[in-house]
Amino acid sequence: MIMATSTLGSTIGFSYSSSSSDISAYCILSSTTRFSFSSIIPSPLKLQKQPPGRRARALIAVKMAAQAFQEVLPPALTSVSEPPPIFDGTTRLYISYTCPYAQRVWITRNCKGLQNRIQLVPINLQDRPSWYKEKVYPPNKVPALEHNNEVKGESLDLIKYIDSNFEGPSLFPDEPEKREFAEELINYVNSFTGSVVSSFKGDGNEADATFDYIESALSKYGDGPFFLGQFSLVDIAYAPFIERFRPFLLEVKTYDITAGRPKLAAWIEETNMIEGYRQTRRDPQEHVDSYKKRFLSRL
Repeated sequence: MIMATSTLGSTIGFSYSSSSSDISAYCILSSTTRFSFSSIIPSPLKLQKQPPGRRARALIAVKMAAQAFQEVLPPALTSVSEPPPIFDGTTRLYISYTCPYAQRVWITRNCKGLQNRIQLVPINLQDRPSWYKEKVYPPNKVPALEHNNEVKGESLDLIKYIDSNFEGPSLFPDEPEKREFAEELINYVNSFTGSVVSSFKGDGNEADATFDYIESALSKYGDGPFFLGQFSLVDIAYAPFIERFRPFLLEVKTYDITAGRPKLAAWIEETNMIEGYRQTRRDPQEHVDSYKKRFLSRL
């Protein structure tokens, strides 16, 4: 079995405006088995409720999906690395392995089954290549997608772009009501991250209202554990940040974001079962150490 490996090499930059509620976070270079929206591989919780024969067949499908999604990750490119043959017709996704914004797009690529269609190009944000800004993406940020002789950026735009412009199962619902709710949640995600980051300055439970909103949103649909019932772009938009916020708040603020929030606890458990996401995850202690370095010195 081929196992995925990863390379360290980025920091997360945070830009603060005069208003504590207006916080933008970004990753800057200064520092195939597939499932459909309506039919994903059953989760372990669902498998327990199925007859033994069906449960066994589903478990085999889970293992097959895990093997199909695994890949050996390339090392991050540095200041001494040669650029790829840019605009040669290859579709490339430029990321950092530790950037939550890039992780969103990486997850989308994986969950669409596009590992062989979209080439991963990791950048070492600590030792960045000058050609990235000069030849690829002048804003000098990740993620960026090179496709059809153009380079596009902004993670929330890119996850929608990949879902709409590439083959593979749709990660966005067809139902008008769910689409409207999906847009509402995606529009809220920056407020969510900003509010939680602001809470780092005080008690962890200052983020109570923010996580209560997430718990309420997860309670809207009963046809699955995710925001829209089934796994979608909405889950992808939130997953990288909850992945980081949970261990940091637990260790530094002794604040468990899942306490009294069973829907959020179930969401975390089920999201961790999605193989396209699992391959992008990092050691929680790395997130804690990174956030300590960035934020504790400010407090």
